[in-house]
Amino acid sequence: MTTRSTPRLEAAAVLITSRLSLVEAGRCLIRLRATGQASEERLADAARELDDLWARCHIWEITADVCDTAVQIAPTKVLRSLDAIHLATYVLARRQVEGLELLTSDQRLADAARLA
Repeated sequence: MTTRSTPRLEAAAVLITSRLSLVEAGRCLIRLRATGQASEERLADAARELDDLWARCHIWEITADVCDTAVQIAPTKVLRSLDAIHLATYVLARRQVEGLELLTSDQRLADAARLA
């Protein structure tokens, strides 16, 4: 388990994420604790690193506009519901922040973003 930032993340002038990211990260830490996959020390370190990251981010709420966009986004791509929410957040944020890039390790999400 590592939460170390990538160089692109470290260099970013603006970071935007969906509130959903906070939920997913928190649930991941709970799952790792419950399954014993990480020591308490590593979990505490990860939680601190995440708190530092969230402090740098503009957190976008999951609004009706985000949900409406998620329903319609990338209609030719199969996306899970939560991924569609992330993508919708990115698409709406990109309208306000010129040059905004999506940073993801999910290839399906990256492919869908190219169409959005």
